[in-house]
Amino acid sequence: MTSARDWTDGHVERWAPVLKGLDPDIEGAVTRAKALTDHLRRVRERSLSDFGLHKHEHDTLHTLAGRGGRAAPSDLAADLKMAPASISGRLDGLERRGFVRRTHSAEDRRRVDVELTDEGHAAWLGALDVVGHEEYRLLGILSATERRTLSDLLRRVMIVAERE
Repeated sequence: MTSARDWTDGHVERWAPVLKGLDPDIEGAVTRAKALTDHLRRVRERSLSDFGLHKHEHDTLHTLAGRGGRAAPSDLAADLKMAPASISGRLDGLERRGFVRRTHSAEDRRRVDVELTDEGHAAWLGALDVVGHEEYRLLGILSATERRTLSDLLRRVMIVAERE
């Protein structure tokens, strides 16, 4: 156990006398998880801004990259949980910027596929690298075993959360 303190330690100490049933470990874990999520969101927002991307643009490029750099608009819409008609405007903007191009499908000439361009790949990867670097900087203080344990513990919590 470390003697170093963070903001959450003071937060828990302030609230423990006020909320008599407060479990300091639950409050500490939830407050730290939220603070970490907020921190990574701010890093992501700065990174996207530095690369001239909006969140929805990066999300689309990320989804397309995860499909091997090529997908049907309907598949992208499904992955992004959007109505199929809504993806067109998003793709129009990315195409104007040179980040994607629409091509006829190799399997069916009536179908159009969206393809990630080199420029789109570079913008997506550049923004992603900044966030990835911060994740490694923060979690790199833990040993491989500790990171695996943290991931396993969070998985157990998320399995319950996803049951809703």
